[in-house]
Amino acid sequence: MTATLKAMRIPGVALIAVAAAMWGTDPILRKPIASIDATTIVFGEHVFLVVLTLPLLLPALRAVWRAGPRYLAAAVVIGAGASAVATILFTEALRHNFISAVVMQKAQPLVAVLGAGALLGERPRPRFGLFLVGGLAGLWLVNQTHPLDPSAHGLLAVGEALAAAVLWAMGTVLGRYLGRELEFEHILALRFCFGLVASAVAVAVMDAHWYAGVHASGWILSLALVTGLFSLALYYYGLRTTPAVLSSLAELTNPAVLVVAGIYAYNAHLLWSQWLGFAIIVAVVTLLPVQRRREVVRVPAADAALATG
Repeated sequence: MTATLKAMRIPGVALIAVAAAMWGTDPILRKPIASIDATTIVFGEHVFLVVLTLPLLLPALRAVWRAGPRYLAAAVVIGAGASAVATILFTEALRHNFISAVVMQKAQPLVAVLGAGALLGERPRPRFGLFLVGGLAGLWLVNQTHPLDPSAHGLLAVGEALAAAVLWAMGTVLGRYLGRELEFEHILALRFCFGLVASAVAVAVMDAHWYAGVHASGWILSLALVTGLFSLALYYYGLRTTPAVLSSLAELTNPAVLVVAGIYAYNAHLLWSQWLGFAIIVAVVTLLPVQRRREVVRVPAADAALATG
């Protein structure tokens, strides 16, 4: 896979956008198992993911141990927080209130920008603001049937989705941090490993089922492959050459596709304003690889190579 991606010379930010769009298919794959506890589903996903990446795990653990305690802590936060807890929270939020869950994803790029500035030393330039405003405007249109009369009901769903957005945003920042010392496949294996541990703890604490059954396991495997292994492999490979603040914008394809997939899964229809918002997000993400990164974001010396793409 690595050799193929290198040969194709696809910009990292484009790979991240594709990966995030794959995450957006979640409602379609989750609908047949909607009655199963979210904790059980997430635990099952991580069982499959760890088995599939098992050959990478020992080299990954050695690599992160050599990198030092800060990198080990970052890997734990990505696995336990972004991979396990955030997925459980967002799944529950979707069940409580689909629109509120998607609306709260507007916070993700904002948190990522703040986190990238504080932890990575990335500084957005004025031109980045144009992309950010355009992306958020598109996201607003795509997830609101009445843009001038917005709605986000249900405090529980809002809280769960907002917490998930924060964890995912920090996962982006810490993933870029790990990329300074670790290979992308090692980050992938560590995320799944620590995610499995965290989701197992969640199953025990929530007294949920450990096994969802044969039929449900087939759908859980599909989730693990599409929204887990394949998409995250693209994501972490792309993140090697992409500043975290640009990644946060490319990831807006996730809530955009999420809305379209969610409406399709529940036999609804998009309004013209929602299609307009979807088109705006596609335009913003499409233009990102065209811009020279140094014109959009200033990166620290440790990531100087990122500014030349």
